[in-house]
Amino acid sequence: MTEPVANDPNRVDDSVDDEIYQCLNLAAPRSFFLYAGAGSGKTRSLVNAIDRIRRDSRHDLLLNGKKIAVITYTNAACDEIKTRLDFDQLVEVSTIHSFAWSLIGGFNADIRAWLRVNLAKEIDELKALQARGRAGRASEVRLKSIASKTKRLAHIEEVQRFVYSPSGDFRGKDSLTHSEVISLTSHFLNTKPNLQKILVNAYPVLFIDESQDTNKNLMDAFLAVQKAQCARFTLGLFGDMMQRIYSDGKVGLAEAIPNDWAKPVKKMNHRCPLRVIRLINRIRADADKQVQQGRTDKPEGMVRLFIVPNGRMAEGGLEAAIAVQMAEASKDNTWSTIGGYKTLILEHQMAARRMGFDAMFKTLASIDRLNTSLLAGEVPALRLFANEVLPVVTAARVGDDFSVAEVLRKTSPLLSKNTLADAEEKQFVLLKKAKEGVNALLKLWDGGKSPSFQQVLDCVSESRLFLIPDALAVFVTPKPGEAAAIAAQDAPVAQAVDEEAEEEDSTLKAWREALETPFEQIEGYARYVSDSSDFDTHQGVKGLEFPRVMVVISDEEANGFLFSYSKLFGAKEKSDRDIQNEQEGLETTIDRTRRLFYVTCSRAEESLAIVAYSENPAAVKAMVLKEKWFDENEVVTL
Repeated sequence: MTEPVANDPNRVDDSVDDEIYQCLNLAAPRSFFLYAGAGSGKTRSLVNAIDRIRRDSRHDLLLNGKKIAVITYTNAACDEIKTRLDFDQLVEVSTIHSFAWSLIGGFNADIRAWLRVNLAKEIDELKALQARGRAGRASEVRLKSIASKTKRLAHIEEVQRFVYSPSGDFRGKDSLTHSEVISLTSHFLNTKPNLQKILVNAYPVLFIDESQDTNKNLMDAFLAVQKAQCARFTLGLFGDMMQRIYSDGKVGLAEAIPNDWAKPVKKMNHRCPLRVIRLINRIRADADKQVQQGRTDKPEGMVRLFIVPNGRMAEGGLEAAIAVQMAEASKDNTWSTIGGYKTLILEHQMAARRMGFDAMFKTLASIDRLNTSLLAGEVPALRLFANEVLPVVTAARVGDDFSVAEVLRKTSPLLSKNTLADAEEKQFVLLKKAKEGVNALLKLWDGGKSPSFQQVLDCVSESRLFLIPDALAVFVTPKPGEAAAIAAQDAPVAQAVDEEAEEEDSTLKAWREALETPFEQIEGYARYVSDSSDFDTHQGVKGLEFPRVMVVISDEEANGFLFSYSKLFGAKEKSDRDIQNEQEGLETTIDRTRRLFYVTCSRAEESLAIVAYSENPAAVKAMVLKEKWFDENEVVTL
């Protein structure tokens, strides 16, 4: 047992990993919930726990064909944990959706039976809403949804094998949605004891990172499995209820943990400077009274709140000017350099506006089934522009022939190994075609022109420089004499569109509009989705940290309803629903926003700037001073 080092306040949490370790005896398992606030080293404790199991129980696990399972929230978190564990095959690390599908994939008859009941129920609910609702956009959406679900239900018996793609690429009648996979897994774990046994036999230890944001129904199912299988199953939950920022997470998870579980607590915040820790302690004071302490070797750090009238929101360069003020106040010139700080915005469209790809992004984001893959940079149609066309054009415009050739060798069908091998002595013809294709692309920018995605698509199609994804083939402008060939090429696409007739109008319209926007947007989009930009969302940075952080708050830009900084900061009155929820002990908009604000502020390692656009700057200032979140000299009203 590791005891905290005497007189060393930075090591007050040393015994926590030992407490977790006591739960990991495969012969006498005990489940646990680890409270680990921002910057407390939660992932380190998770990895340490796995290391100890690997050290002590590796032989027994391998002998019996068992593994340790780890569920994380994002692919990036999966990759980080896999790397820390040297990609050990003894440990199955996956996102919640992938893990859920690994449990239920192949149960086709059971999935069909569940869908039969669930689709009928959803159709009845939509029809009831339609009967009560008024004509309008919501009504149109419901009608389309009713038609889509009715058609799917009518063909459900034809599906022999159901499929699922975490990226959302599958869209046929045999494909399942993200929410369906979670709902199916929750239902099966609760109603099929054999699936519980399959889970426990395969994974006697299951760790869930960010457990507070795990879907509430699935979390209830895991808790039920633990209760039924407690003699041979350890469920380890890692999290912090103050960092629950997604609406489908389980409210009251901490209170739902059984009394016989271990409940270790990490008190340290190793990430933030002392001033930021005092701020986040004050932010959460009205929520759960948890208090973190900072390291004695951490600097004081600096925080500033800049309150800006909504009328100045459209000013270009305002946030950059604020960064210069931060550089002066903190005596840290990195604030005033490009890439010197991370800007956290409320939703992706805000980043798109600031990075110049909003016209294209807004249009495609309206296609529900593209949302996940759009933000992950996994839409094949956009990969053509971002990963193939853009690198070639960028290199060719500066005369970098080597880089042009490198990209073409990897991606152009004209220069593929098989094509060149088949060409034999006529390879020079293919090289000439490739060069002509590149030159044709460059001509689109002649005279300072700014071509659209459509013009770039037509150019690439004509030169055959790159393969055209199916989703874009239907949009290629036909050339004289080529209509028949293009029609043949588009046949699979046309068939797919016919199979999903309810989506045809909106999907095709969205793509047509996106293709008419300037191609130059692809550069900003590519940087954003590759995480190499200076922007991220409030929700997307949980678990990450940056030396300098600027939190941009703008309810008007975000145009959402789940969060309201105006209410949190006292610039807007509570709604009747907020007051009713408070009286009934239910979650309010202010509760959700407080947690989101806590997450964003706790990302800063050195200094923190908060830029709050508001219709009532005076009320914002009065509230933050009253709550002692900031001192008078830390609030700047512009």
